[in-house]
This record gives sequence, C-alpha cells and structure tokens, in this order.
Amino acid sequence: MIILEFKAYGKKPQYQAIDEAIRTARFIRNSCIRYWMDNKGINKYDLSKYSKVLAHQFPFANELNSTARQSSSERAWSSISRFFDNCKKEVSGKKGFPKFQKRGRSVEYKQSGWKLSPDKKSITFTDKKGIGKLKLKGTWDLWRFDKKLFKRVRIVHRADGYYVQFCVSVDINVREAWPTALELKPTGNTVGLDVGLKDFYTDSDGNTELNPRFYRTGEKRLKFYQRRVYRRKKGSSNRKKAINRLGRQHLKISRQREEHAKRLARCVIRSNDLVAYEDLRVKNLVKNHCLAKSINDAGWYQFRKWLEHFGTKFGRVTVAVNPAYTSQNCSECGEVVKKSLSTRTHICKCGCKLDRDHNAAVNILKKALGTVGHTGTWIINPNSSGDLTSTVLGSDQVQQVGSLSVRGAWPTAKNPRVCATGECQV
Repeated sequence: MIILEFKAYGKKPQYQAIDEAIRTARFIRNSCIRYWMDNKGINKYDLSKYSKVLAHQFPFANELNSTARQSSSERAWSSISRFFDNCKKEVSGKKGFPKFQKRGRSVEYKQSGWKLSPDKKSITFTDKKGIGKLKLKGTWDLWRFDKKLFKRVRIVHRADGYYVQFCVSVDINVREAWPTALELKPTGNTVGLDVGLKDFYTDSDGNTELNPRFYRTGEKRLKFYQRRVYRRKKGSSNRKKAINRLGRQHLKISRQREEHAKRLARCVIRSNDLVAYEDLRVKNLVKNHCLAKSINDAGWYQFRKWLEHFGTKFGRVTVAVNPAYTSQNCSECGEVVKKSLSTRTHICKCGCKLDRDHNAAVNILKKALGTVGHTGTWIINPNSSGDLTSTVLGSDQVQQVGSLSVRGAWPTAKNPRVCATGECQV
C-alpha cells in the first residue's frame, strides 16, 4: 500500500465546496461518536448503517457521497476501537476516550464519487457537493496504475492549499520495486547512534551531526505572526489571513524537520550494514516541561521512522536496543559510572575518557551486536518454509515477530535473498 499526493488547483467556489464536504464528514463522525455513547453494544456495522440514517435526516449529509459517509463512520470506529485496545492492554494514564472533532482537515472517498481524467492529470468529484474538476500537480505517474488499484482518495486541506492523496493497493516484487536494494554492496561498517539535544546524534565512531533546531530558528518569525493574529479582530477576514500566515510558517518548519530526518536516515543506512539506535519513548520524555520543546524540535521519532523505512528498502539491519544504562556504563570495562545530565564527559577508573554521547553510542552498538550476532546477507533455502526472525525492538533478547514466505514473495526465485529486517514492506 502506497500513498501518492498531488497539489490540487481549482477555483474559489470549488474550495468552498471542499470545505463544506470536510465539515459534513466531521459532522457524521461526531454524530457516530454520540450515537455510540448513547447506545451500548454498538459495533462498526451499526455506525455504517447510522451514517445512512443521517443522510435521510439531513439534506446536507445526503449531498456527500455514500462511501465518504462510510469512511467518516469508520474514522469514528477507529477512535473507539483504539480506546478499547488501550483498556484491554491496561495502558497507563489516559486511555484515549473518543472525543468530538472540532476542526476537520480532510474528507475521504472510496472507489466511487470521483473520476480520473484519461490523461490522469485531473480528477472530478461527482457527488452533490459541487467540488467538480480539480487539476493535479505532482511528480508521480498515475498512468502506471489501474483504476481498480485506487482504494481510497482523500482531499486534505493544509495551510498552503489543498492536496489530493491516492491510496494505491500494490503488491510489487522487491526486485522490481527497489532494484538498488540488491545492487548495494556490503560496506563492512556497523554504527551505533545516540541522539541528543546538543548534537542531533553522535555515532560510535565519534562523529556528530549538528542539531538544526528548526523551531528555535523560526520561533522569532512565529511570534511575529502570532502577534498579528492577536491584534486582529475575532471573526474578521484579516484575522483569518493572519492565521493562515501563521499556519504556513508552522508547516514550513515541520517540512524542514521531516526532510532533514529523511536525508540523514538515507545517508546512514546506505553507509552501514547495521545501524543501532535507542528504543526511546518520546511520549514519556516530553513530560519533562523543561525539555519538551527541544525534544519535539529534534524530531527523534521521524528520524527513527525513516531509518526503519530505508533499512527495509535497502536491505540493511536496523536494531532498536533498550536505552537503559547506555550513558552510565563504561564502554571499555562495563563499570557503572553514575553521572548527571550536566556531566558531558565520561571518565572511568579503567582510564577510558570519552564524550558522554560517544560512550553511549558505543554501548548501543555493543548491545545491538550482542542481540543479532553475525550480520550479513541472509540466504534462505527456497524449499524451506521461509520463517525469518526479525531484529529486536527495545530488548536484549531475540524475539521472533514475524515470518516471510519465500515462495509467496518470490515464486520464481531459485536462490532468493531476504532483507535483513525480515519485513519487506512495499
């Protein structure tokens, strides 16, 4: 399953129609949440039926395509099911009780209510909301895919305009999807990464990457636009324009952070056969109100997400290890040397003197190597069942989390190669 995004261009009445469709989708979702609160034993299919009842009761809801109404009810059920799952797993703290949505930013269609042009450079929405034909601008080639493969179409409203996203159901062969993954030669390098606030990360070789601090850099401009919002009268058009300018600045910062994490992750994965990093719980770390802004600005989660993505794509090993005592233990002798956050140099009795983050990165790499053992290209006998143990997430013990059928993945391969993570997701 892949997502293809395009910038949508239309006229002002069309944008108003999109906003009306988004408001209607939000109304249906909130109504389904209320229906679930007032009635016990409601399931997913009951909410789907209730969306049809809402269409008969309210004319503006009937103008929205039926599949879009079903998608809104499915969104309501996803929040309900997530709440039930958290209760069953006994998650500490708040369980995420479903809330009413105040501001919706998207409306989702299934396989009806829209139609692509023959050249696939524009899309027409055929429901009664009056959205009409929108021009699409992007770098993806939609003509490569059959219309039956488009399972969902979503219109997203952002500060800088409207976007159309296509959810394509594609089962692509790994060799066809990523030919470069098989062309990459082993580098013989392994690296451990310790992320931080002073430097974005420090690797086990002592190299550091500067923390760009995009939010801190753009904070002065953000405050300028925020003051403009406060000075405008509530409900006025000038206040809406000021809010839009503020939103554009926030969007720019988030895109800078995402692109930075993507670029670094790609370089790290292509340069090393094994990459080890900490299995951090950022949600718990930001509870420290003194460091919450800096932690969110660093974007550690985005970096880890792209590391795992490119590790799967290029066939590299990525291991998330338990961060416990990686900063306190000595990387030479293993002795525990207690130090506070203000202590930036690790000094041990054995004579080891390293930067605190460098010492932690070496410990992270040792934990990863102790977990996965010998690393290299894994060859699986095509006559075997193809069970493959993946790398560990946040533990020092080997945990089997999935298997991959070689016959199902490569029916014509005589001697297939399996990516080291064991999760070849396309």
